[in-house]
Amino acid sequence: MNYQSYGIPRELVERVKLKLRDPDTKERVKRILDGVTKADLQDRVKVKALLSRLTKALHEPVSDALANQIVQMVIDLKIDPNNTFHLIKLWGMFR
Repeated sequence: MNYQSYGIPRELVERVKLKLRDPDTKERVKRILDGVTKADLQDRVKVKALLSRLTKALHEPVSDALANQIVQMVIDLKIDPNNTFHLIKLWGMFR
């Protein structure tokens, strides 16, 4: 399963990847995600709040419909940020 199957546009992903090459932006994103747990990433309300903070930090507004698709993808993937295998899998998905 990849992000496009959730209706997330490739153009958005490419813009975000480009913005994350900037060290300051990358640090802002890392600070937002610092301490996030697997349980946090299974909580729809918390994921939506994280997504809101991230889109503001990246200056990438997303529609409510797209935000819901992204939230659903995060929940479906059952990401554990402390599991190296999960992080490698994510890396591969967005390469």
